[in-house]
Amino acid sequence: MAVSSDIIATWRRPTGVMRRLLSMGRREDRALAILIVACLVIFIAQWPRLSREAFLAGDAGPPLEAQLAITFFAMLMIWPLMAYGLAGLSHLVARLFGGRGSWYSARLALFWTLLATTPAWLLHGLVAGFIGPGPALQGVGALVLLAFLTIWTLTLREAERAPEAQTAP
Repeated sequence: MAVSSDIIATWRRPTGVMRRLLSMGRREDRALAILIVACLVIFIAQWPRLSREAFLAGDAGPPLEAQLAITFFAMLMIWPLMAYGLAGLSHLVARLFGGRGSWYSARLALFWTLLATTPAWLLHGLVAGFIGPGPALQGVGALVLLAFLTIWTLTLREAERAPEAQTAP
């Protein structure tokens, strides 16, 4: 399936998509590519907000180019490192509750969730850029958080449930 089709399918049946991804075998390059693409799209989702902030600040604030550079560094250097740490922590917590998955499956669950929720991140960025702070942005932010936590919980549960799917070459 195409990645865009998998993203749509994840919003309907996250465990089925995760099961299929795990059955493709352990591929660290695939997991890293998923994470980097997710971070890149989330970075792009920040552009409307950053543009709005730079415009409203005028000469008193940092220029848009500086804000973009800082956000780019954070999203493509810091976030991936934090994602690896969070995935490891989630695997340890899952082990406490009887999880039988691998470190890789926990990483894939988190990284795929980040990528699958990028449409919501893009919506959040548009609302932040065009409407700005307020109830609409808070509502969309709450929906993004709820979607992320729901999908991550379901994909992590699937990743920690079936170790036989993770041993395929």
